[in-house]
Amino acid sequence: MVAKKKYKRVMLKISGEVLGNNGDGIDSKALNKIAQEIVSLNKAGIEVVIVNGGGNIWRYRDTKEAGIERTTSDYMGMMATIMNGVALQSAIERHGVHCRVASSLDLPQIAEPYIRRRAMRHLEKKRIVICAGGTGNPYFTTDTAAALRAVELGCEILLKATNVDGVYSSDPNKDKKAKLYKNLTYMDAISKDLKVMDQTAFSMCRESGMKVVVFNMYKKGNILKAAKGESVGTLVS
Repeated sequence: MVAKKKYKRVMLKISGEVLGNNGDGIDSKALNKIAQEIVSLNKAGIEVVIVNGGGNIWRYRDTKEAGIERTTSDYMGMMATIMNGVALQSAIERHGVHCRVASSLDLPQIAEPYIRRRAMRHLEKKRIVICAGGTGNPYFTTDTAAALRAVELGCEILLKATNVDGVYSSDPNKDKKAKLYKNLTYMDAISKDLKVMDQTAFSMCRESGMKVVVFNMYKKGNILKAAKGESVGTLVS
């Protein structure tokens, strides 16, 4: 018997690093693996919005020594997310699923402009929508872009894909005694100063009542499990 899906429309936030080889560039194997996982959501009848990062191509905090001022650097990062978005679109469409890249920056040759009503229409037609270019403004992260687009497009939950099993009391890579939380309230996350996502994004989710699931995307099938409401990672609500 096919499991009944819990969510009709989800926001999937993935980092740019997962698309690269050891975090750098774009790796075809990593790209195809993620595309397959995303296509599985579409095949299950779940409408999917994606916001991807660009850290595999450009990241301000790692390149301050380049002498490029923050605003310019942030725009470079936005263009990196568009490059990743177009690559991911191509990988998804190779699996026979229609996908659109909606960009906050005006690059008509490779992506359509982000227009909320148009993006909603794509989702209603069962197309996957990749929202690239961040918010279109410097000083905002792709976490904030994911929260913003999730609220705008009526997503029921924000799925934050990471390289760990959820939200821990401390960094599990450094502290073997770190505790994994299965459920958290917004206030718990704030009071414990847990790094679920950046504060602007987190505040937006809290104010709009957007639930967040933080989970390990490297475990096969976890994206689909999270989208179906199965117990995976940490639920913040």
